[in-house]
Amino acid sequence: MNVKIVDTTLRDGEQMAGVVFQAEEKLAIARALSDAGVYAVEAGTPAMGEEECKALKMILAAQLPVQVIAWNRAKREDILASVQCGFTMVHISVPISDLHISYKLKRSREWVLQNLVDSVLFARDLGCRVVVGTEDTSRADPKFFLQVANTVAKLGVERIRYSDTVGCMEPFAVYRIMSRLVNSCVLPVEMHVHNDYGLATANTLAAVQAGVRLVSVTVTGMGERAGNASLEEVVLALHSLYGYETGIERAKMPLLTEQVRQIKK
Repeated sequence: MNVKIVDTTLRDGEQMAGVVFQAEEKLAIARALSDAGVYAVEAGTPAMGEEECKALKMILAAQLPVQVIAWNRAKREDILASVQCGFTMVHISVPISDLHISYKLKRSREWVLQNLVDSVLFARDLGCRVVVGTEDTSRADPKFFLQVANTVAKLGVERIRYSDTVGCMEPFAVYRIMSRLVNSCVLPVEMHVHNDYGLATANTLAAVQAGVRLVSVTVTGMGERAGNASLEEVVLALHSLYGYETGIERAKMPLLTEQVRQIKK
C-alpha cells in the first residue's frame, strides 16, 4: 500500500450542515468503509455525549478490521470519555497557528505544547495508541509544527496531521511546503484539507506527490462549509493518474457512495 486512506466521514463529514447520522447509520457507514479497504476510520467524538457514545460503542463492538479512532481535544475529560467508550486509539488535536493560539485560546505556544504533552501522557498512561492533529497548520509557523512533532514523537505518538483548516492552500504551495516538511518531520505526516476554493482534491494529490503517505478524506467530500477532500476523487486519481495503491477496492466505491448519499437525504 503506497498511500493510506484515513476516512473522517463520521466525524468531520457529519459537520456538514443538515447532516446527523443515527447510530445504526454510523455503523453501516463504518462497515462499508472497512469493507472498501480504508486504512482508518475516524469514528467520532465521545465527549459529545451519550448519543454519540452509543453509536461509537456499536462500531467498536463490530470489531472491524480497520483502525477505529476517537477524536479528542487536548483535554483529559475528552480522552477519558474516549477510553470509557472503549477506544484504545485516540486522535488528540490542538491549534498551532498563532492566530488560533492568541485569539481562540488566549494562550502561548509554550502552553499549547505543554498541554499537548500532558494530554498525550495521560492517554498513554491509560493504554492508548495516540495520533496527534494540528489545527490551522497552513497558517502556522512550520518550525512550530516540527517542534510539536519532535516533542510528541518522544512520547510514542504514531503520526501527526497537518490541517488546512480554513481551506486556504493551493496545490503549488502544498507541494513546496510538504516537500520540505515530510523530509524534516520525525513522524509520518497525514494531510487533511478543506475545499473552500474547490482545491481539496488537488491539494491532497499535491501532498502525495510531495511525499505524504497518509491522506484524510470523506465520502463525496462532505463536511463543514465547502467540505473536505473527496474519497472517491482522491482514490481514483491516485490509482489512475499516478499509479499509487491505496488498499481501496474501487469496485465497492459506487455502493459506498450511494449508501452515504441515501443516508444524507
